[in-house]
Formats: sequence, structure tokens, C-alpha cells
Amino acid sequence: MSARVLVAMSGGVDSSVAAAILRERGYDVVGVAMRLAPETAGPAPARRRGTCCSHEDFEDARRVAERMDFPFYVVDLRAEFGARVIDNFVSEYLDGRTPNPCVMCNREIKFDRLRERAAALGADYVATGHYARIERDPRGRFHLLRAADATKDQSYFLFTLGQVELSRTLFPLGAMTKAEVRERARQLGLANADKPESQEICFVPDGDYAGFVERAASPQRLRAGHIVDRSGRTLAAHDGVHRFTVGQRRGLGLSAPAPLYVREIRAESGEIVVGPREDLAAAGLIARDLSFVDPRSIGAGAIAVEARIRYRHPALPATLTIESGGGARVTFEGGGGPAVTPGQACVFYRGEEVVGGGFIERAL
Repeated sequence: MSARVLVAMSGGVDSSVAAAILRERGYDVVGVAMRLAPETAGPAPARRRGTCCSHEDFEDARRVAERMDFPFYVVDLRAEFGARVIDNFVSEYLDGRTPNPCVMCNREIKFDRLRERAAALGADYVATGHYARIERDPRGRFHLLRAADATKDQSYFLFTLGQVELSRTLFPLGAMTKAEVRERARQLGLANADKPESQEICFVPDGDYAGFVERAASPQRLRAGHIVDRSGRTLAAHDGVHRFTVGQRRGLGLSAPAPLYVREIRAESGEIVVGPREDLAAAGLIARDLSFVDPRSIGAGAIAVEARIRYRHPALPATLTIESGGGARVTFEGGGGPAVTPGQACVFYRGEEVVGGGFIERAL
């Protein structure tokens, strides 16, 4: 009997080709689309741009399943997504941090709730269209690696996957480039071969994060305050700490001889501290809520890693030190690193391999 695999299908070309490849390899494929966020109102072109769970996307996925002859279902995970991803997104902004909902979605929904659905359907594996690779060594340990296509690599979002999850996960696109995926889709005759990629967060397709937070939060939780300089001198008033992120320059409403940047957000007092660009440099960071792909690979003392502090930021040579209480200290090599944004994920690499990661608590 063929191994059954539950494939998460968004309606895009990546997940469609992933499902088709697995079907060709002889897997018993079951396609599943996840209804996560309420569909944005407005004309169809506006809804489709920047989202991944519209009715049109589900129909695109369904057509792929019909063409490749495997069953397809839509599962409603809006309640779980709202409680585990959207609520966290809103709370983090209100507390002066900048969250990454894609990391939370992968941890809390795609490789948690979806795995429960897989078990209920008797599936041996969960598969997605992520650009990342999984390898198993002779000792039976699983390794999470960067994708072959460095421009599309999504291993950053997957650092919370451990040995159990990796043993039951398939990433069929890990060794392919985006161009190869689109060409494969054309060869298969898939209608979404040239479909544009989603660019924005699925539940904030217009990109107005501050507006979304204001609509989702009670007025009592919005923390207005003042923009101050390093000495504490008030420069302007603001409508809420959720409108700012560390490193921000635009939209401050300030006039100064030289550009000013947000260097610190003090959510409790409502103060936004600004300063010149050189004030943003950090020697490292403190991370919390750590997760390691294989805890057995983490030794005692200082560990040499490359730290990636944002998805699009290059990895930086650093030293990782696990501290008592479950946190970690990450010190950048040379001491003078870039701006560090609390709330973002910091992912640890050794060359091509993901070691693990955590969420940035504060800069050093």
C-alpha cells in the first residue's frame, strides 16, 4: 500500500507542483486547503492580490486535484488561526514588538493542527510547497537545510520543527528553483503555472498593519504617548506604539537636521525613543522561546553559529550561549551588528543547516 500524504494546498503554483510531484512518485495524495482568515471584501482582483486563502485560490487548488486525480478538501481553521496567530500578532504590536505571523502560522497551524488532520485521515506524512530540504543521516537523525534556490529559501520560517515533525514531513520543492517549478507546472498543464505570488500577510492584504491592530484591539489597549530623543526630550506626540518598529525612519512626523530612526519602543510608558542611524547598531541580542531541530546537537558553552535576525537579512557570524531560564544570548562577531527588532525570529544556522532559533526579546 502506498504511503498517504496530506498536502497543504494554497492554490498557488508551489503547493500545486508539490502535490503533483508526490502523486507522480506514487504517494496516496490527499489535498487540503486551509481556510484561515476571513476573505477580504472588494472586487476579485483586489482580493486575490496579497492573499492565499480566497475562494478563487481554493478553486485553483481543486482544479489541480481534479487534473492529478486525488481527493481535495477545505478545512476551516479560522478559529484556531484567530486565537493562535492573529491574537498574537495584535498583542505583540500593542506591546511594542514586531511579530512574524508566518513563523507562528507554521508552528501553530500548518505543522500542528494540520498534522492532527493528517492523523485523522490515516496519513503518514504532511507535505507543503516550502522551499527547504530535509535530510536523514546514517544515525537516523533528521536535518533541516536551506533550499537549493537561495532566493526562495524558506527555512527561516521552519526552525520550530523538531525530529518528530521532520520525520513525518516532505518538502518536494527543496531541490528545485522557482523557474523549474513554474516550468514543471506548465509541463503538467496546470492553469496556475504563472500565477503571481502572494506578497502580503494573508489577513492584512492591504499592508496596513497599524490599521488592522486598531480595528482588532479595544481602544483601552492602544497606547498613545510621545516621541523622545536619547535625553528624554519630547519631540512629538503619537497615537500608539503599535505604529512603530525598531529601525523605522519614515512616518515619524519629525523635522531634524539629520534622519532619525526608532531605536527603542517603551510600551509601558508609550515612549518612542529616536536617534541617529548609528544608535541602531547592536552587539547582539537576547532570545526567548527557543526551539532546536535536534537538541542533541547543541553542546555546552559558547556555540559558533550564523544568526539570521530577519527573513530577508543575511546571516551574521555570531556566538550562541544558552542561559539559565531557557533564554539565549547571541553575540555578533566583531560586536557591531545591525538593528535588532524585538518580536522577530532569530534563526541559528551552521552553513546550510538550521540549528534552531528563538524570538528576539531585546538588543544588547
